[in-house]
Amino acid sequence: MKKKIHKKKLRSKINKTVTIIFFLLIALCYGIFDFLREIPGKQSRISTDQSDGIVVLTGGNNRLKQGIKLLINKKAKKLFISGVYRGNDVLRLLAIQKQNPDEVLCCINIGYNATSTHGNAKETAEWVKNLGYKSIRLVTANYHMPRSLVLFRSAMPNIRIIPHPVYPSKFKYNKWWLSGRTINLVISEYFKYIIANFTSVFNVKKFIERFQL
Repeated sequence: MKKKIHKKKLRSKINKTVTIIFFLLIALCYGIFDFLREIPGKQSRISTDQSDGIVVLTGGNNRLKQGIKLLINKKAKKLFISGVYRGNDVLRLLAIQKQNPDEVLCCINIGYNATSTHGNAKETAEWVKNLGYKSIRLVTANYHMPRSLVLFRSAMPNIRIIPHPVYPSKFKYNKWWLSGRTINLVISEYFKYIIANFTSVFNVKKFIERFQL
């Protein structure tokens, strides 16, 4: 009799656990699909408005290439490259991009302190404040844009931020479920996005440093 009662209790616990896991998975899937809608696709409209500055977050050649192109096209007064490795300078970066320095050298600033997106936002906020800017155009990968906007808006609540996504070939936006690399990127960015929202609301500095957001 005791064995039967024990088995019933065990079954009940297993059923509850399975049910909880099932609903957690449903919530996770819903959250990820909702997050995917936040990622700009190639058909997304990009504002053509002027801004005071252009900010490029390091992490891909296309980002810097796009930032320089925007500067040449006079979309802003200056370009700030955040998160540059120490030892690199403007001339070296322009040489990598095969860009004539005479066109843009005067108008590019570099930040060396950032090692995370939160660091990018903090570093950029100081640059914006020093120049008295009221608006920036933010250049980063499309999958990185939602989290970047959360952290940048938290660091600069009174600054207008124009998102300007670039589309890395490694991120298969239209068929993300067919690429293991893209799936990993989506899941990773989704959890970082949640943490970024949490830390922005509650201003948890230690949490930010711990997870290198």
